[in-house]
Amino acid sequence: MLPGICSDGRPPAPIFAGRSLTPAHARRYSGPVARSPAEASLQPAALLQPRRPTGARLVSRLVGPPREGGLRRFTALALATAAGAGLVPVAPGTFGSLVGVGVFALLAPHGPLVLGLAVLVVTAAGVWAAGEAERIYARGDDGRIAIDEVAGQLVALWPLTLLAPPERVLAPLPLAVGFVAFRAFDIAKPGPVRWAERHFAGGRGVVFDDLVAGACAALVVTGAGLAGVVR
Repeated sequence: MLPGICSDGRPPAPIFAGRSLTPAHARRYSGPVARSPAEASLQPAALLQPRRPTGARLVSRLVGPPREGGLRRFTALALATAAGAGLVPVAPGTFGSLVGVGVFALLAPHGPLVLGLAVLVVTAAGVWAAGEAERIYARGDDGRIAIDEVAGQLVALWPLTLLAPPERVLAPLPLAVGFVAFRAFDIAKPGPVRWAERHFAGGRGVVFDDLVAGACAALVVTGAGLAGVVR
């Protein structure tokens, strides 16, 4: 047997650990050297990798694990959470309704037609965003979704643009009546609201029950307006 030749006629395997120094034409006889997780953890890249700040870890936990989508995912979550209102750990639905009151305050002075168009836009965007958020969060009607409260609150306050004079549309008492009435119907979910919640799926199921709750609250606001409470 010649020196450097194995009994089966092949050249011996390289004796170097790590990256092979065997010429390119002979590398087919050797493979990469596997390292254990403990050895890999000692590499400089792993040692120099910074840990994410506590705040970043908290935000990641709130908005869910990263997924592909980029701008689409960011837009969906920004809409679905009502610009972050749904991320509040306590009563996110109430904060979502407060966002709805804020949107109403911006648009109500422009009249009922503008507010009605806003309801349609928020509803359409909310159905899409809520459906996307359910997929991202991997949970149906996740508590962080608050765009439905925004849409429902706008519906509840819409009669004020017809019943109250312009100087009273944004008065505290009418807004409080619409806000409390909507929250009561949204939380209690009486017959029609519960029906809408159970008979629609996906983003429609998330938003439509709040629209029904808003319609019920709008009847209360209308009754209060006819009784002179919001005038």
